[in-house]
Amino acid sequence: MTKLFVWGLFVLIVQTTALSQTPPTALRTDLLLHTDRVWQQGLLTNLTLMTAHSVRFAGQYALIRSERPSFSWVVPSGSQTAYQVQVSTTQTGSADVWDSGQVRSRQSVGIVLGGNPLGPSRVYYWRVKIWNEHNLESSYSTPRAFRTASRLAPYETPYYPLTRTVDQPRPQPATTDRRRLYDFGKATFGQVRLMATAATDQDSVLLHIGEVLTPDRHVDSRPRGTVRYRRIWLRLQKGTHEYAVQFLSDKRNTGPKAIHMPDYMGEVLPFRYVEVELPIPSISIDQLVRHTITYSFDENASAFTSSDSILNQIWDLCKHTIRATTFTGYYVDGDRERIPYEADALINQLSHYATDAEFTMAKRSLNYLVFHATWPTEWSLQNILVAWYDYLNSGDIRTAQALYPDLKAKLLLPLARADGLISTRTGLQNEAFRQSIHYDTFDGRSTIQDIVDWPQQGVLGLGKKEAGETDGFVFRDYNAVVNAFHYQALVHMAKLASELGKKEDAAFFLARTEQVKRAFRQTFVEPRSGLIRDGEGTDHSSLHANMMALAFGLVPENHQPAVLKHIRSRGMACSVYGSQFLMDALYNAGERAYALALLTATDERSWYNMIRTGSTMTTEAWDTRYKPNQDWNHAWGAAPANIIVRKLMGVEPLSPAYEQIQIKPQPDTLKQAELQLTTLRGLLALSFQNESDQFDLRLTLPGNCRAVVYLPRKSAKGEVWQDGKRIKAASAGNFWKIDDVPAGSYHWVVR
Repeated sequence: MTKLFVWGLFVLIVQTTALSQTPPTALRTDLLLHTDRVWQQGLLTNLTLMTAHSVRFAGQYALIRSERPSFSWVVPSGSQTAYQVQVSTTQTGSADVWDSGQVRSRQSVGIVLGGNPLGPSRVYYWRVKIWNEHNLESSYSTPRAFRTASRLAPYETPYYPLTRTVDQPRPQPATTDRRRLYDFGKATFGQVRLMATAATDQDSVLLHIGEVLTPDRHVDSRPRGTVRYRRIWLRLQKGTHEYAVQFLSDKRNTGPKAIHMPDYMGEVLPFRYVEVELPIPSISIDQLVRHTITYSFDENASAFTSSDSILNQIWDLCKHTIRATTFTGYYVDGDRERIPYEADALINQLSHYATDAEFTMAKRSLNYLVFHATWPTEWSLQNILVAWYDYLNSGDIRTAQALYPDLKAKLLLPLARADGLISTRTGLQNEAFRQSIHYDTFDGRSTIQDIVDWPQQGVLGLGKKEAGETDGFVFRDYNAVVNAFHYQALVHMAKLASELGKKEDAAFFLARTEQVKRAFRQTFVEPRSGLIRDGEGTDHSSLHANMMALAFGLVPENHQPAVLKHIRSRGMACSVYGSQFLMDALYNAGERAYALALLTATDERSWYNMIRTGSTMTTEAWDTRYKPNQDWNHAWGAAPANIIVRKLMGVEPLSPAYEQIQIKPQPDTLKQAELQLTTLRGLLALSFQNESDQFDLRLTLPGNCRAVVYLPRKSAKGEVWQDGKRIKAASAGNFWKIDDVPAGSYHWVVR
């Protein structure tokens, strides 16, 4: 027994030592993962193999723009107790720029450079080693190279250049009428490249490029709404040549408020199909491809599948939408305008985090939007929500810190009356106020105005006007929806102020949130029914007033059953934008059955209807008849991506950069689901099997994080088993709660 014990101890020590020697991985500089790659015409080159001189001529590459960037890494397993970062001008690890020394800390995200600031237009290298919970030291990581910009600021958000990928068309049946149809499977923002052979210099081919086909399988030249189509004659040269088809700029999406495509990429068009007409038999198309333009996007960063095929299709639709609509490097509203809007940015941001571990695009978009305000009142307030979610997911508060005075202005406090409620219609929008929020005339509006939902008015059938997507909302001087967003912005502003060490501001915002909550309930809660009124002076209760109040925690607990009943009675009486807050409200209130029913609905006002109509990206409205000029490439319709991750699977950060994670699945009748989600701390994997009498959950947490796990209860008493052993779990409503679960793999069974 003694020899066996000694041998077992030896094996354990060897295994533990081997594990501890695994160095950190996935090194990021200012949150950029691919700082050692150069993008050139769609090709990737490794910066570590190039000299500083050669990099200058290599093409577009990601640049670090801060004098003191931050460094982050993934702890392979277990917990980190200390780290050491070294930065140098060579790959030899000389640490001639900075050596942190051993720092006793669990922090593995956002370590800011110490020592002297970096110089411009230089290539640097950094590496890190860590100590684990057993105080065992790892080896150093592989060095990660990065290059600084020609001008450095104390802090500036870096960003990737746009990337070009080559897509091959799907095989299509042969045609006999001198037409060739090329189907790329899904629409993206891209360009057409083809190889053609012609007998003379006088030959031409006609290209039809678009997003949709006619019933007889030709590219639709007269699509509904602003679904895209281009008709282009291409003049050929004698012999075999390669051609880059040029798209002319569209006045609607290249105006002064639009984000323009950079010169190194050129103009793009959203399309899925290319149809080529060959006037004479002697012309041949030898090859035709699509160059898709996107921001850096890792298709393998996330994955979701379930026992519901409709839910799976909706996930795929939303994930593809998020990737495809990154084509400008900012969150824009789709192809019709290509203008950043705060409401689009918030939903894009949340769904981007749900589908890829990329954080700089949200920061870059927020930086832009703060200084390029749009007209809706609620959307000004959403800047603070974007800032909070940026910090919560990235762990990097420097963007909020740099924008802090401007974010405070976005709270719209000068528009408040004595009880704290705000209004845009009481004559308080003077020039000083407009300047403070960086607002200039937008779409002919000289002041910001309440929106509630969009469109506010639509056309139904043969020119018949309808109320749009506001569910008959009755606008008053003081509106419930605006003030619900005002309250939520105050909540997040208080958190940001606290994290930034601004104690007086934090105390003020906390007190203001309580004041606004009291005033909201006194003003907008109808005491007999418990429903939320649209505004002061009306008894009309729209879906929007009730769902926003419920989503943000403004409905008194004793009135929640009445509010939920009213919400259920209204169906999907909101737009694809409003659905984000409807789904949040339902899951936050535990209304998982109705929420799942809406996610997987197949009627006209559903995400599945977008697929049924032929779009491969989420659309601007539920159907073209609700918005006749809608886009087929509007990412604010991709809310299910983040709802599936955050609410249905229940994975949400409780502290910045997922240091503490909440796992709270709400499957209702969904039998099975699996999720893989890449965070700044590594890959999180979650799967469940859900039966009437048993719930089975498997979870793998990445290193250096902890979780609070909620398991759906199957009975009032019930049993909870962890890795084959029965355990005690705390009762938490309809869940069993397990606190402080460390990194590792687990298997729970609830009976």
